[in-house]
Amino acid sequence: MKQVLIVEDVAETRAWLGELVRSAFEDCIIHEAATVAAARELWERHSFELALIDLGLPDGSGLDVLRTLRKANPSTLCVITTVVGDDAHIVAALSAGAQGYLLKQQPAEQLSRQLVQLHEGIPALSPSIARRIMEHFRMTGPVAGDDAGLSEREKQTLSLIARGCRNADVAGNLGIAESTVASHIKSIYRKLGISTRAEASWHATRLGL
Repeated sequence: MKQVLIVEDVAETRAWLGELVRSAFEDCIIHEAATVAAARELWERHSFELALIDLGLPDGSGLDVLRTLRKANPSTLCVITTVVGDDAHIVAALSAGAQGYLLKQQPAEQLSRQLVQLHEGIPALSPSIARRIMEHFRMTGPVAGDDAGLSEREKQTLSLIARGCRNADVAGNLGIAESTVASHIKSIYRKLGISTRAEASWHATRLGL
């Protein structure tokens, strides 16, 4: 790794992350940014091989940095470095193209080792994050067979909400009441073990709907 970007608003944490990166890649050049705007100025002038990105920044989300940086330079290895480890942020980060998700509360030696492994092609995931990902897919996977026992009407409803239709649109398309649509969605979520429309869309694609 030659050029590394650290996006972190807390100065002490930036310095700590810099030490981790130097312990992993001795000859690297580190650029630091405390805001989304500062990060943007840097990636417009430099090509980074690695970026460590915090989620909570004063002028926006680290996810915005991740998405824009990945679009500007797809070869950059982007790793979220945060104290936030809930499912929503993990899924959002990985869906946006993060190649790693590391919790700052991990031992420094472990974090540095994971950065080296990332350079070798191994995703940089904190052990607790890896477990949460496995649990997430266990919980959001089908609970009974390929279609989890969805009725024909529920499949139609799933197909429509996966296309971005609101409940009113689904009701109009199927000629049923909105309350009936809500009931179908509740049943779909229960049978598939999901809780969001994004997950519903994934299952609709999997089922060919």
